Amino acid sequence: MIKLSSIINTFEQSFITQYDHQLLPSHRKALAAMRDCRSKQSPKMLVACSDCEKKVYVPHSCGHRNCPHCQAHESQQWLERQLKRQVPADYFMVTFTLPYEFRAMVWQHQRTLFNAIIKNSWETLKSFSLNDKQLQGMAGAVAVLHTHSRRLDFHPHVHVVIPAGAIDKEKRLWRTKKSKKPFLFHHTALAKVFRAKMLESIHSEGIDLPTNYPEKWVVDCKHVGSGDKALVYLGRYLYRGVIREKDILSCKNGRVTFRYQNSESKQWETRILSGEEFLWLLLQHVLPKGFRRARNFGFLHPNSKQLIQILQFICKLDPNQALAWVRKRPAMCCSCCGGTMNIIKTRIRPIFADVQSLVPT
Repeated sequence: MIKLSSIINTFEQSFITQYDHQLLPSHRKALAAMRDCRSKQSPKMLVACSDCEKKVYVPHSCGHRNCPHCQAHESQQWLERQLKRQVPADYFMVTFTLPYEFRAMVWQHQRTLFNAIIKNSWETLKSFSLNDKQLQGMAGAVAVLHTHSRRLDFHPHVHVVIPAGAIDKEKRLWRTKKSKKPFLFHHTALAKVFRAKMLESIHSEGIDLPTNYPEKWVVDCKHVGSGDKALVYLGRYLYRGVIREKDILSCKNGRVTFRYQNSESKQWETRILSGEEFLWLLLQHVLPKGFRRARNFGFLHPNSKQLIQILQFICKLDPNQALAWVRKRPAMCCSCCGGTMNIIKTRIRPIFADVQSLVPT
């Protein structure tokens, strides 16, 4: 497996020279973090075996949300929180996508328009839920912003996992949508309303629209059963970067080859880029500092914990059954006896750790 850190070490200088005028401080910070992740340059933590008392220094992970092998624990914690909020209803994944012509504009106004995409996706679904004859109430949703296609091109879109149920607070009723085939809302109608809301948001911010853009926008609405699979899908890509290191096939002769799965044919395909182009492709998806890409709305908001618990109790739904999807965090094992390694001290400077490692324990 080819490590991303080795690719960064190989092409970093030439990459900075070529793309210096386009790099933001957040890009440079992400590049440095992924380069030093779990390396000799990263801080160390001291761990000791509970059985044989062996002590070793282990490099810290960088913890950056764009690093392909970091924050697996944070992703698992997020998934556990979402699964505990499951409600008795069919779930749907609704994907709101901006047309290709808007991508350059979004790139220039990322924080503003990323917020607008998430907000208008929710506002669209909320209005449909309130006006639906069967639901007539407040919906709940989990929205996650993605900025990349499977080819890793800049392609901003929002995935919203939403149950086909709503709460009428005035009448204290829980309503679900029932039909012969699982159905939530018509995708064409969703696209029209989302388009109108997005154009209004862009206009209110004083941002110039592209000269030509399509009249028809695309919104996909797909039934996903009880919702656990959709949440697992979102959690898998929430904190761990845009590419897995096992999908990087080669790095030689100044070029990087990686694979991706074609969303239409489901076949694996490859893409070959120069090392500098590959790094720029990854850094395009570094979000603005402090930006939250995952948000909960309506009755699935964290402030509605008690309401969800009451609903689960009345409908006799055990949320713990869905946690079977979640894998426990593996323990760190001793290389000598196989015992559990416990953390003694963290954030030790690399130079100090290297000196201490020479002292027999």
